[in-house]
Amino acid sequence: MGIADAEDVVYRRGDLGGAQSHVKRPCLPLSSSMALQPTLRPLIIAGTPDAPHTLDIFLDYVCPFSAKLARAINTVLVPALGPGGKYHGKVKAIFRPQVQPWHASSTFVHEAGLAVARVSPESFWPFSLALFEHQAEYFDVPTSTLTPIQIRAKLAALAGEVVPAGAAGNTAGAFADLLVLKGTPNGGVDVTDDLKYTIKFSRQNGIHVSPTVLWDGLVANEISSSWGEKEWTEFLAAKVVV
Repeated sequence: MGIADAEDVVYRRGDLGGAQSHVKRPCLPLSSSMALQPTLRPLIIAGTPDAPHTLDIFLDYVCPFSAKLARAINTVLVPALGPGGKYHGKVKAIFRPQVQPWHASSTFVHEAGLAVARVSPESFWPFSLALFEHQAEYFDVPTSTLTPIQIRAKLAALAGEVVPAGAAGNTAGAFADLLVLKGTPNGGVDVTDDLKYTIKFSRQNGIHVSPTVLWDGLVANEISSSWGEKEWTEFLAAKVVV
């Protein structure tokens, strides 16, 4: 039974004799795949914002399978959905940050991605690719002896290698400023609200693991991180109806 067809069964204890009864109600549908707050527009990594079809791609920067899928996105989907591509104007791909809290550094790396999206929107995807290539540096063991400040400093150095000098003024300084803890004891950083949005989006849609891909709002379980050009070409040919 698919997610969209599942029914939520609610059990209730009856008033007489402790008998149990149940009623069925339809599950709430997944949120619209087109929902994206304005500050996160750079997360549209391929295609045009008004494209009628949507691929929501949930990735974690410290997930090896997410890294594998990211490479396929860059070599297959970006050209296919971009200018001159067969599906330009028909399909867009949205990077959905999928923080996995069992990896302690996951929050920090996704904060960094969102910070780059703020200071240099066009650099979000290149920075994401660079972070995937360097992901082993942010795995559990390598980061186990680092403080949050040290991890953020490493991420700032990586951003400095990717983000064009001079973009948004002092890019390195602007990036670092977004990751400085606020004055209140538990206030987070300047991109915490963006991070909360992405986590809430995943939670309300029942996304538990990375990578997960939605096609027009429904989980596409057939999509695999091992897919190459052949599989993606066949998938798009079967799904695109405009």
